[in-house]
Amino acid sequence: MDTQTITPENTAERVVWFALTATYPLYFTGALYISGPVVAWILFFLFFRQWISPNRNYQIPLGITLWILGMLTMLIALIVGHLDWQLGTGKLIKSSIGWAKGWALLALFILAGMLPIRPELIYRAAMKVCLHTLILCPVFIGSWVVGLPDTPYVSPLKVIGGPGPEFFAVSLYEVDPGSGLPRWRLFTPWAPALGFVANIFFLFALQEKNKKWRFIGISASILMILMSQSRLAAVTLICIACLPIFLRVVFSLYCALFGAFFSLVFAISGATIIELALNFWESFKGARADSTRVRATLANIAVQRWQSEAPIWGHGIVERGPHLVEYMPIGSHHSWYGLLFVKGIVGFFSLAIPLVFSLISLGWQALKHPMIQTGFASSAILMLYTFGENLEILAYLIWPALLSIGQAHTKTQQLKYASTPTPSVVSS
Repeated sequence: MDTQTITPENTAERVVWFALTATYPLYFTGALYISGPVVAWILFFLFFRQWISPNRNYQIPLGITLWILGMLTMLIALIVGHLDWQLGTGKLIKSSIGWAKGWALLALFILAGMLPIRPELIYRAAMKVCLHTLILCPVFIGSWVVGLPDTPYVSPLKVIGGPGPEFFAVSLYEVDPGSGLPRWRLFTPWAPALGFVANIFFLFALQEKNKKWRFIGISASILMILMSQSRLAAVTLICIACLPIFLRVVFSLYCALFGAFFSLVFAISGATIIELALNFWESFKGARADSTRVRATLANIAVQRWQSEAPIWGHGIVERGPHLVEYMPIGSHHSWYGLLFVKGIVGFFSLAIPLVFSLISLGWQALKHPMIQTGFASSAILMLYTFGENLEILAYLIWPALLSIGQAHTKTQQLKYASTPTPSVVSS
């Protein structure tokens, strides 16, 4: 394959290519939040058109099936929660539409990984966004230097409805109230979300075959992480960079020797290691003390109210917290606490089961194919960010990682049934 020029070859690839490479134009018009669900349901239509074809000769992998069942269970939990709390038909319809724009996207994009979309095309499209970021960064940084308004305008497309005006606002920069220093969120709704997307792009940059585009992708991804000032993004970046080494160690013949050596070191210096780890953790939390306090308080409120009020099906809808947490939604900044509060233990396991299965099944096969390794790394990024973000609300941004997870599950099935027709070759 020519690594210099990669162009779409079918309908599914054209949809993915133009949706991803047009990230900044969509952002400046306020249509980026809308584009994610539109792309997801278009890809689902393309898949469904082939699924009902009499010539179909493939089956959906177990990993993808679990994601579909999990997200459908989310919808059931949503309905039961609304009925339990008698929230009314209007809120039920509104929340169901929200599900179709949020949790449903996780299943739809992972299912779309079975379409004939080349991973190289996704990587190159992401590198295009990285290039646009490098070009536009002087504008964003310069806006803060010269003192331009931090949010010049909010797109009129906000009338369509969404989680909040920040999803339709064009933000040039923002000032952290705790430190007084500037942060940038670029095309995302808040700065830590930029770090989330940047880590996905960094992962894709490592898979990019062209050296020029790889350099652009790595440089822009690291720059976005620095601009976001996100602690979780920095930790995730290190994990991604070390992932290939980790996989080789875990699945090598030297794993037992490494484990024995580590056990010996820990036995001798365990107390010192624990103390260093605790000191690091306290320094990590202290880097943004106000943010840590708000997150911890939101988590405590979510757990207490989940346990005492709605342990099985949750509260059905998101609720604003008190002044103590700056009126932020209860359970926000954390997928698991948010699920427990809104959808109860049912919603919690609806995400936990498919995500853990993807981590284990793809991790076990990660060294067999680069596509599987990328899908495993994408699953790992999602897992890390469940502890700092709400996956549902950012699904419209992280969908390239979801596609890679679906492609990895499909490739795993191909390798398992190498003598049967490949399930991922679905023409559009």
